[in-house]
Amino acid sequence: MRTLMNVLWLVLAGFWMALGYVLAGVICCILIITIPFGIASFRIAGYALWPFGRTVVPRRDAGAASVLGNVIWIIVAGWWLALGHLTTGVLLCISIIGIPFGIANFKLIPISLTPLGHQIVPTGDRTSF
Repeated sequence: MRTLMNVLWLVLAGFWMALGYVLAGVICCILIITIPFGIASFRIAGYALWPFGRTVVPRRDAGAASVLGNVIWIIVAGWWLALGHLTTGVLLCISIIGIPFGIANFKLIPISLTPLGHQIVPTGDRTSF
């Protein structure tokens, strides 16, 4: 069932949202000082491409640097990506078949706003490394 949901997700919203994250990651990697943001963006692009069966957990070792980085991320790219998830989620919730995918888009909004200090793990594994 997870694979079917991921394939449908890929067709309906995942590809375009992942493309947005890849674009943000490329821009961040071109500007050398923002490479950590680019790496986080590429990590979330994989999650946005294939989200079912994985979840986001906070990292225990994240500190003040990740909070500062998240503030910068929200200003630079996070709110654009969150707006994309919000718009896609609302549009997907128009049909009954799209409601689970709309909800998945809404669940991606927090990670699109604050990617640093979080990690993506398989659903059964809730431990933080």
